[in-house]
Amino acid sequence: MELNIVNIKGEDTGRKIELPDSIFAIEPNDHAIYLDVKQYLANNRQGTHKAKERNEVSGSTRKIKKQKGTGTARAGSIKSPVFRGGGRIFGPRPRNYSFKLNKKVKQLARFSALAHKAKNNEILVVEDFSFEAPKTKEFNAIRKSLQLDGKRSLLVLGTENRNVLLSARNLPRTEVSVASGLNTYSIMKAQYLLLTESSVEQIGKLFNE
Repeated sequence: MELNIVNIKGEDTGRKIELPDSIFAIEPNDHAIYLDVKQYLANNRQGTHKAKERNEVSGSTRKIKKQKGTGTARAGSIKSPVFRGGGRIFGPRPRNYSFKLNKKVKQLARFSALAHKAKNNEILVVEDFSFEAPKTKEFNAIRKSLQLDGKRSLLVLGTENRNVLLSARNLPRTEVSVASGLNTYSIMKAQYLLLTESSVEQIGKLFNE
């Protein structure tokens, strides 16, 4: 699959780049994408939620009324879950939500996400660029030149570039990642995938290992 390479002004450079068919031209597996996204979100959950049960609530343990003769249900403690201020029945407890996913399934999910973007013409390839210092204004100008203003986009770099990362950090609907850190969730979340020339080469090397 070939795509035109544009510069940061959005102009066609007259050059083309070949995207690996083994990644971008496969038949997407939606269930693999679902599993990988589910694992990504689950692994990000803190799992620190906690509600007090009846043995943890403050309060007297005396029997609040006699057993029989009141015409109402029997009650043994003010900490009973049926009373206001009592413990919670089967409340949430701290737990670990993460789960294991096979390496090949994760790889298939990543390939499938990239294939979806290629199939829907939602990939742009831009020349490698850099900033001498972090400049959000300059990055925003690039985004507008590529007609990505107001659209959720993911810029993929070949190697880490701190100035580019800092320049995009405060912009809404914009994320920056290096090729080695690319994940299925970020790819599917973005409306458009903006690949630099070096990142295409890195994706071919890293993901086909």
